[in-house]
Amino acid sequence: MASLTLDMHATNPETYKVSKVIAALRGGAVALYPTDTGFALGCCLSQKSAITRIRQIRRLPEHKHLTFLCDSLANIAEYARVSNHAYRAIKRLIPGPFTFILPATKSVPHYAVDPKRKTTGIRVPDNRIALALLKELSTPLISITARSDDDTFETPEELVAAFAPIVDVVVTPNEYYFFGESTVIDMTEDAFTLLRRGARVNDVLAELPELVD
Repeated sequence: MASLTLDMHATNPETYKVSKVIAALRGGAVALYPTDTGFALGCCLSQKSAITRIRQIRRLPEHKHLTFLCDSLANIAEYARVSNHAYRAIKRLIPGPFTFILPATKSVPHYAVDPKRKTTGIRVPDNRIALALLKELSTPLISITARSDDDTFETPEELVAAFAPIVDVVVTPNEYYFFGESTVIDMTEDAFTLLRRGARVNDVLAELPELVD
């Protein structure tokens, strides 16, 4: 089992529990925690060994880049180059189950960037627990959806039971609010591209009717 397991209030996360998770993350822990799209595996951006562990857990190739979770647009601007057009669009959509593909800045370690395109995926989740962690951490979380190769989990409890032995921290909410996989928007060019139709895609299309599929 994980060395630290905490059940948090979904809408009012307990401050002392958040602090325990943050201390573990800063020490290099890999956490399983809830976001708006489902459970995710996460670690501090600065912890290269933890990022390596996440890749091993998910069996990801080196070229597969991971997503940043940020708590605000201020973080986004630090780690990605955001055009005025992209900034306005993101501001209208966040928080929510949306992944924005953007050119990475030099603040992003090379092991967290798509090596071919020099891009990164950034999200601002609509989840109180995830946002509480991000606000106290004050830096982005490297994150990726927690799933198995065959993805046969029928309940969140089954997923937690499967991942608990191989992570350091498990955070569970007292209630579940999951939208499903994120909608992915490529904002690396002036003309945005819809890469994946996921949760709340209609909200994205309403805000950005010019999107190309």
